[in-house]
Amino acid sequence: MMPSNSDSPHIPVLLDPILAHLAPITGVWLDGTLGAGGYARALLEAGADQLIGLDRDPLALQMAKDWAAPYGDRVRLVAGNFAQLDQHAGDLIDGVVLDLGVSSMQLDQAERGFSFAKDGPLDMRMSQEGLTARDLVNDLDEAELADILYHFGEERASRRIARAIIRERQNAPIETTLRLAAIISGCLPRPKPGQSHPATRSFQALRIAVNAEFDALVAGLEAAERALKPGGKLAVVSFHSMEDRVVKRFLTARAGQGGRANRFAPEAPAEAPRFRLIERRGVSADAEELARNPRARSARLRMAERLDGPAEPVDRQILGLPRLTLDRSR
Repeated sequence: MMPSNSDSPHIPVLLDPILAHLAPITGVWLDGTLGAGGYARALLEAGADQLIGLDRDPLALQMAKDWAAPYGDRVRLVAGNFAQLDQHAGDLIDGVVLDLGVSSMQLDQAERGFSFAKDGPLDMRMSQEGLTARDLVNDLDEAELADILYHFGEERASRRIARAIIRERQNAPIETTLRLAAIISGCLPRPKPGQSHPATRSFQALRIAVNAEFDALVAGLEAAERALKPGGKLAVVSFHSMEDRVVKRFLTARAGQGGRANRFAPEAPAEAPRFRLIERRGVSADAEELARNPRARSARLRMAERLDGPAEPVDRQILGLPRLTLDRSR
């Protein structure tokens, strides 16, 4: 899910290739990251008999009541995390779509604390429950903060930024997004034209940690495997390389092609195939979509068709997940 300006409409990323490659769209589909409902409505218009709209954000479900009303009982709205999407689906279904990351409407609301471009409280909770980004920034020690920034954001200056956060919070607690963004920006060179904001990776890392997004992603992929009937389709859109690597390695392993977490790790033994890969290399936005929606430039789409191999837990080691455990009892 990509950012947008509040005065521009939400445009579902890579929607055309999803509809083209997964056609025909029939039966029961589940959108595990409902957001503003762009994918859900497109699936309904393309021929889905029923759409299960799942989201952990109460606001997304509240907003969906308006656009979903004309579809009647063809839409079922469910509050929950896509990590348990098979439980919310009930019977085996025909398709699952996941659009990873933070949604446009979440970024547009300063009070949610996701955006370094808008001043608001350091929150970042998708479900609006549990630890906040403020808790992490003000309570973790320097090493823990640096590990989060490095492992979840691939921020090379993680230790420099963590030291600056510790120093600044001794003066006063870090409560707002713009103050944190300013602290991070002060640690890094001024960006050149076209480069991302200096706080991008750090904000991404904190958001991932707050919402346990990698744990949810792997659990969600396993849940999709359990939920899909043979011939069912899975589409996953990601927006940064770490997410895409996890999805790619999961689907490669589940297609019976083995895999490894890195070039030094032993290759995993091939499994009985649970999926058939669609477009093996993944799909990026073409020139036409980029001209229409520049936010699609970092998006990557991976798709697969469910086979009849038994659903089983995946070996986490082959996915290359960051080895970082956050104590959520703080």
